[in-house]
Amino acid sequence: MTATAYPRRRLLQALALPFAAALALGGCASGLGPSSEQALLQRAREYWALVQQNDKLRAWPYEAASKDPKANLEAYVKRGGITFDAIEVQGIQSMDNGKAVVSVRQRYSLPLLRLPNQQATLQDQWRLIDGQWYHYQPLSVAFPDALPREGSQQSP
Repeated sequence: MTATAYPRRRLLQALALPFAAALALGGCASGLGPSSEQALLQRAREYWALVQQNDKLRAWPYEAASKDPKANLEAYVKRGGITFDAIEVQGIQSMDNGKAVVSVRQRYSLPLLRLPNQQATLQDQWRLIDGQWYHYQPLSVAFPDALPREGSQQSP
């Protein structure tokens, strides 16, 4: 080994360590790593279990609308008409920039319409707000990222 090889190796090691640390911390700062995926799946399973039990009061804190001071808990509790027989959170379809789509298989009935044993797979939307995942219901299917107009009431 030459006399210059050793100092060069030490220099590269000294430069590589902060670079590796910055990469590792950068991955954590995004909040969208494997732990975030597990947190999302856990929140989705908890939320849908409450929905299946028709426990709207306990499901409300999982809704993104619950973070909006203009949102109305009373309107949320009055929603209904669906009886869920089985719900299975199947997995994450996509996750990017604080937005996620979770695949949820449902077996449900619509008693008022006399439609029992319906099945569907829902592409359920979630948003990361203040480091926590919240169920997100868009105001419009045509414009899923639309925000409520000033002064309008959002019905969650």
